[in-house]
Formats: sequence, C-alpha cells, structure tokens
Amino acid sequence: MPLRPLFVTHVYEASLASVSGFADFNADLADACRMLAVEDGAGRAWCRANGYRGYTSYGSLTDLPQRLPEFAELKKHLDRHALAYARALNFDLARKPRLDNLWVNILKPGGGHTGHIHPHAFLSGTVYVEVPDGASALKLEDPRLAMMMARPGVTPDAPEAEQPFVYLAPRAGTILMWESWLRHEVPANAAKSERISISFNYA
Repeated sequence: MPLRPLFVTHVYEASLASVSGFADFNADLADACRMLAVEDGAGRAWCRANGYRGYTSYGSLTDLPQRLPEFAELKKHLDRHALAYARALNFDLARKPRLDNLWVNILKPGGGHTGHIHPHAFLSGTVYVEVPDGASALKLEDPRLAMMMARPGVTPDAPEAEQPFVYLAPRAGTILMWESWLRHEVPANAAKSERISISFNYA
C-alpha cells in the first residue's frame, strides 16, 4: 500500500569521539563542569530552589564560552554541527545559526529532568560528557500526542518513527540536536555515578 510520509521530525546525531585528541578534550570538559559545580554558588542555590538533583548552570551562568577555553572549543564544534543540521532541514537562513546559550548538567543518581521544550530558540541539543552504565537515555515525545484523540496505540514492533516515545542512549562524545519545539525529558538517572552533559540553544 503506498504511503506518503509527511511532516517528518528529523533528529540530528553525531559524535565528537572521532575528533583528534577527544579523550583529553572530554576529560577537560568533565573537569570544567565539576569545577563550576563547586564554584558556582548561585547555580547551586538555583538547583536547591528548583529541586534539581545535582548541578546545572542553567539558572546562573550565560557566558561559558567566554569564561573557560574548554567551552569555547566546544562551541566551535557545535557551531559546525548546528549549521550542518540547519542545512539538512532546508532552513532558509540569512546567516549561520547563533549559539544563544550553553549550560552544564550534572545529574546525581536518581536525578532527572521532566518533560519540556525550549522556547525562544529554533535548534536545541545536548553533548554528552560522562555517561556511566545505567545512566538515563534521552526520551523524545511524539509532538502529535495531544492531538491524537481516539487514535489507538501502536503495536510493540512498530517502527521507531511511529512510536509515541523514543529513547536515545548516548555515549561520551555524542551530540544530539532537535528542533526546539520537540518535547523531551531525562528519566531518573539509574547509574551509580554522575551523568554529565552540556545542553545548548541556537537562535
């Protein structure tokens, strides 16, 4: 039976692991993230006030690429991937995507991040620094769920593209990027150690 797929949601996936010197660079990123968790008192206060189990710089620091060279180097990599993704989506842009914000996430065991979108951006994503065994995957939600009304569920063997939720299990160095309207969450971290990632928005 002929079917015509329409309004497809494309998620971008790449890796920094093949970049020369990745192991040292990734270790430096992890050290920089942990340093911020110690020194950023405002960030720790934000986490306590918002029930974030771990540390995030989301509510406190907006200048990481200017603050530390590790994040400046990361920005160079992300800028290239954001441009490649925008071109793959056939966006008609007057200029290259601009990194609007970049923030650190350190989830302790049991920590998670409930479902959300990223307003005021058009591309969003995460690069993964440390993903221990048992660490939570990224959970992506079909954006049509609220409009499906009486639609039946799908069979267990339905293709990934037809599932209501998709779980992407990253590794250290993985870059995942999606359009900012796509609802996503991080289930509770079941690992015995911290899960470290760096999220970002492009405007």
